[in-house]
Amino acid sequence: MRLLDHVRRHRTRYAFGASLLVPLAVAALFVPFRSSFTNVGAALVLVALIEALAIVGHRLGGVVATLSAAIWFDFFLTVPYERFTINDRNDLETTITLVVVGVIVTELAARSHHHRHVASEESGFVTLLASTAARVSATDADADVVASTSAQLTRILGLRACEYESQVSGPPYAQIREDGSVIHVGMRWPANDFGLPGPQAEIACVWRGQPLGRFVLTPTAGLAVTTEQRIVAVALVNVVASRLHEHHSAGPLR
Repeated sequence: MRLLDHVRRHRTRYAFGASLLVPLAVAALFVPFRSSFTNVGAALVLVALIEALAIVGHRLGGVVATLSAAIWFDFFLTVPYERFTINDRNDLETTITLVVVGVIVTELAARSHHHRHVASEESGFVTLLASTAARVSATDADADVVASTSAQLTRILGLRACEYESQVSGPPYAQIREDGSVIHVGMRWPANDFGLPGPQAEIACVWRGQPLGRFVLTPTAGLAVTTEQRIVAVALVNVVASRLHEHHSAGPLR
């Protein structure tokens, strides 16, 4: 288990090393057969290898694997051998094709990985909202609901801290709105690129136009937050607002 955990933590580093070294090893394996095995066949094997490394190491791994494969294909499998020179036009075209196809395969693998990640993330968000709605409708104390929501917002938005203010005091912070936009000093803030503006931001807790308070967010500087994450965060607060509204007139959170 410790070994598996170590591999997961350092997956990117290992994938980068494999992208550099595995094409070298595979190209070298063809050396005894280069007189009987066509260079086109070897290039196809290297392309399949690039695809596998792109899936494991994402886009960077695929690009590194593509360059490494092209270099060692030239060095080991094109005349003159063991030199970074290509004299034959067919070998030059094969090398260029290897690079072009490798880049295309890498991009396709990266996009496929991204789509799988987004689908998994969206499924997790739906589950989170459903579980929150179930908790709100249960008999938990309001303070417990708020504490749980603060923890979930911290995880969704990658925050350093999050707390609920039932009585809003002090200046307004940058605000995340229902459409996921972030408004800071009257202008739209590019949170997809730069993360939430600091030192603090907020999500207003409102039920049918009635302000109930706000969740004050302490963002992690420079951590990009997607529009989907922000929309889910606001939806989560809206679910909780329906519960807090029931007891808003009763005084402090129970």
